[in-house]
Amino acid sequence: MKATSSFIHNDFLLQNDFSKILYHSYAKDLPIIDYHNHLSPKDVCDNRKFNTITEVWLQGDHYKWRAMRTLGINEKFITGKATDNEKFLKWADTVPYTIRNPLFHWTHMELMKHFSISEILSPETAKKIYSSTNEQLQSLNHTTQGLLKMNNVTLVCTTDDPIDSLKNHSRYAAKEKEMKLLPTFRPDNSYAIGNSSNYLEYLNQLEAKSNIQIKNFEDLLAALENRIDYFHETGCRLSDHGLENLYYFQKGTCNIEQIFKKIKAQRPLEIKEINYFKFEVLHFLSTCYHKRGWVQQYHLGAIRNNNKRLLKKLGPDTGFDSIGDYSQAKNLSRFLNSLDKTDQLAKTILYNLNPSDNEVFASMVGNFNDGSVKGKIQYGAAWWFLDQKDGMEKHLNSLSNIGILSCFVGMLTDSRSFLSFPRHDYFRRILCNLIGDDVKNGILPRDEKWLGKIVSDICYHNAKAYFPF
Repeated sequence: MKATSSFIHNDFLLQNDFSKILYHSYAKDLPIIDYHNHLSPKDVCDNRKFNTITEVWLQGDHYKWRAMRTLGINEKFITGKATDNEKFLKWADTVPYTIRNPLFHWTHMELMKHFSISEILSPETAKKIYSSTNEQLQSLNHTTQGLLKMNNVTLVCTTDDPIDSLKNHSRYAAKEKEMKLLPTFRPDNSYAIGNSSNYLEYLNQLEAKSNIQIKNFEDLLAALENRIDYFHETGCRLSDHGLENLYYFQKGTCNIEQIFKKIKAQRPLEIKEINYFKFEVLHFLSTCYHKRGWVQQYHLGAIRNNNKRLLKKLGPDTGFDSIGDYSQAKNLSRFLNSLDKTDQLAKTILYNLNPSDNEVFASMVGNFNDGSVKGKIQYGAAWWFLDQKDGMEKHLNSLSNIGILSCFVGMLTDSRSFLSFPRHDYFRRILCNLIGDDVKNGILPRDEKWLGKIVSDICYHNAKAYFPF
């Protein structure tokens, strides 16, 4: 294998002259608003310095872990007790075999962006790259805040449970940094009643944080609203929810207080009761978001923790989730309509994980855009298994064909890694190339100023205007 990765160059992915103009003049240098990620607020606040490239690059990255397992690499070198050096060498063994997976592009874009390394990562180059990256990581340019500044990130929204103290967000805000660090309200655990003993333990923690004793369902809602107010005071203006699909029922279909009593008594629940409980909580939370002017996000369609043997051994979020095939349209429509009919539908971003739902979601958002706000209901960026070149292009095409691309609020990282921000650059290049191809093929007029403005809006300005930060 040749050592150089010269394919990552200034015009990477830009396959015609107009796409190069759009990217270099209107997209490349724009700031980044990363409105959804899973970064550690403590690491940001403490300006963490990483000891090795393994710490910042491989820990917590289940994309890489899945690839390594597929190649037959022992778990010792993935999440196990091998040294950082040993784990990195195994990742270097893996990279040459990831061709046509986005990991191959991301790996070399991240090496180039953060470490000015243009070589292909392979067994032959691994030792040199490990040494060079580790050395550079000791500089202030490569701390967590240094990496964010290097990528021109102006705002980071982390993902936080209602029981989180948000102390790191408050500590960071007191330092008056140029870049903002804000929480996102992620209440999935507040309606995760499938395991009653775990849920009751969570309620105890919610009681302590809200200072509200939760004896019944109304108390639960009061405690959650209390935490929403606390998050709001700390700068939060976003919520997020990870669900297989949304739920809808006519109010009163089940007796919600009876369901809550069964939870408290740890009695078995019927599937209908579990889903009704989720609907009632989600509907209430959505009205709270609307009242405070928040944006709500729904990530729909993942089937999680498929491998129960390895879930028991390694825990959740370790690389055993995949695309689900749930029915989405009808209940999604009914849920949004139940809020809209009382004019309590907040700004909403919908993300699908199954690509067969692209057109369903792209068309659904148009049902609830009412002229009150530009792009009030958004078809969110290609997510998780879809945030690669083909997935982004399909998402952009579905949005263009059925909705209004020019209103789109753009890309996010959805990542736990401080090296993942070149994904914004990846998106920007793909967007510019897509529009540039249309100009080249005579499908769009060659109007640089007009198309350049649309590109810059999608990459930055739409998000800046949309989110109430």
